[in-house]
Amino acid sequence: MTLPTPLQQLRRELHRHPELGLHLPDTRARIERELAPLDIELSFSEQLSSIVGVLRGNPTGRAVLLRADMDALPVAEPAGLEYASERPGAMHACGHDLHMAGLVGAARLLAARRDDLEGDVVFMFQPGEERLGGARIMLAEGVLDAAGPRVGAAFAVHVSPGVRGTFLTRSGPTLAGSNELRVRIVGQGGHGSQPHTARNPIPVAAEAVGVMQSFTARRLDPFDPAIITPTVIRAGDAINVIPESVELAATVRNFSAATLARVGSDLVEELEGLARAHGMTAEVTLNIDYPVTVNDGVATEWAVAELAELLGAERVAELAQPIMGSEDFAYVAERVPSTIFMLGASPDGVEPSTAAPNHSPRVVFDDAVLDDQAAALAALAEGWLARGWRALGDRAKVDA
Repeated sequence: MTLPTPLQQLRRELHRHPELGLHLPDTRARIERELAPLDIELSFSEQLSSIVGVLRGNPTGRAVLLRADMDALPVAEPAGLEYASERPGAMHACGHDLHMAGLVGAARLLAARRDDLEGDVVFMFQPGEERLGGARIMLAEGVLDAAGPRVGAAFAVHVSPGVRGTFLTRSGPTLAGSNELRVRIVGQGGHGSQPHTARNPIPVAAEAVGVMQSFTARRLDPFDPAIITPTVIRAGDAINVIPESVELAATVRNFSAATLARVGSDLVEELEGLARAHGMTAEVTLNIDYPVTVNDGVATEWAVAELAELLGAERVAELAQPIMGSEDFAYVAERVPSTIFMLGASPDGVEPSTAAPNHSPRVVFDDAVLDDQAAALAALAEGWLARGWRALGDRAKVDA
């Protein structure tokens, strides 16, 4: 039996003790214990359980950022895994436990080579990735300037089902924007035995679901797609009462501002018109959760070549198409040239194409990828500080 490596031990401890949201006191304390011996400058927020670490290299005026998210999901993990969650209703079902362990590993590697670093490395340990915008808060608190000079690039790795040890990415839109469509259809309540004396919003809500489902095919450019998926419908409590109103919600995923604007105008207009046609009203709002995650073309081309040199060209591949999942690393990528890689982590015997996806209680990741994950992050930081920044030309943030 092979004993787990130190990074695997850390990941499994984190997996046993997941925490949700913006406030993760136990998780933060555990990561702090790992970073404290490395002579890294650590700072903490009062708004959320984040950790920002700065590793000082040679004073070149350059800095680079590496990011890991920390929060778990409100998912009940089934029994069976040796290190399964010990907290009911919470599970690291999106791999954030691996992300933290991998970044700790990168910090160890870089700390051991600090005398060779041509600048500073900022480590961004971020809670609240799962729809709470933790990255946005950390940006407002100044994480990009934590080292003094503004970081010139940012890199992240996200595990997913896939061929174990393969790093995937692409230039341009890489992960979708995430948005909430909320609809409240207001009719007129009444007795279930006398529908002619009321205006029942439930059949109209059923029509609204059909409108949402068909909108993408009817009204959007197929080469600039969106997904609109109804996920919530609530109405009534008593079987013999026609409710006054119905609430609907859908998740909307997009890759361009133009398509999202079309949803926000044309689909909203259709839903409001549908309600009016039945003598009712519809209150429709479209809320933006996360923007599209856009990988910088130049930084990504450089990063792919760097990892191919480190791991071998067969271990680095281009994503065939963008991913409809979303990431609040998007906020970082809006501010500085950035690249996020997906890392395949399916265990032996699991077919990646049919494996349970991220966010499923059945998802399983092989933490044997952690050493390569740590090495990749460290190589990207060290390489960018030494030479990668030159690829960005005038966009490189370098003091004269």
